[in-house]
Amino acid sequence: MTSSVTRQIRWDWTLFIQSALLCAFAFNLIFFVQELFLVIPKALTPGLRPTLFHNNHHWTGVNPLARLFQGTGALTTLLTAAACALWLRYRRPRSVPMRLFVAWTIFHGSFEALPQFVIGAFLPQNDVGMAMEYLGLSPAAKWIVASIAVLAMVMIARALSRPFLELAASGKHIATPGGRARAMCRIATLPALVALLLVIPFRVPGTPDQVFLAPVIMITVGILCLQGTAAFAPNVRPSGTLPAGSILWPLAALLLQLAVFQLVLRRGIDFF
Repeated sequence: MTSSVTRQIRWDWTLFIQSALLCAFAFNLIFFVQELFLVIPKALTPGLRPTLFHNNHHWTGVNPLARLFQGTGALTTLLTAAACALWLRYRRPRSVPMRLFVAWTIFHGSFEALPQFVIGAFLPQNDVGMAMEYLGLSPAAKWIVASIAVLAMVMIARALSRPFLELAASGKHIATPGGRARAMCRIATLPALVALLLVIPFRVPGTPDQVFLAPVIMITVGILCLQGTAAFAPNVRPSGTLPAGSILWPLAALLLQLAVFQLVLRRGIDFF
């Protein structure tokens, strides 16, 4: 009897499904924010005619500033993550789904942007790489930027461990490093892997790098950092009894988001 109750407490399917759905929703939201703010500066620049799609953006025309503006998307997602971090710190949501939504938005706002600074240091064709080239950064400066980005990913993941682990059912499950690692696996890591499959319908049709490669890199890098730092999260306590909520509104939000991506954004929205 006790063993059965313990297993039930340790594997909360409602929390698991909510986390997977909201991880996918936050990924798509942050991706849209990134692409939107890649398009808006170009739309305001003479000679550029950008179009926003569900998995990318394109533009016609020539202006040297276009290369610089390839970095505005990553910058905006980082600012979005920072705003949500302030929300979580100073006005923490009272329900489990809203806490998950804010935490996953911070996660994706960070990990859809920071890996680009690392990749951009070595690949000038990368979005952030183009901005680095425009700014004339030396190879040494690019190495410094990449190193700072890697350090930031580790620090952000460690800080994000707390809001996820606070959703654990019982303090005894997160009292040890191993317990915290297992709890993170159930609350975030495995749901994120499910979310990775859920975001694919938002990105088709498209090239393999648009449909598969970008989500795999962004989510996998973030989850490795989050899971790897969970054991070292200090003094984490469960938040107590929180309104569990339903899986219906996260599911409805994700389906509505899919409709917008496939029925509106897929055709392309011209910003000229």
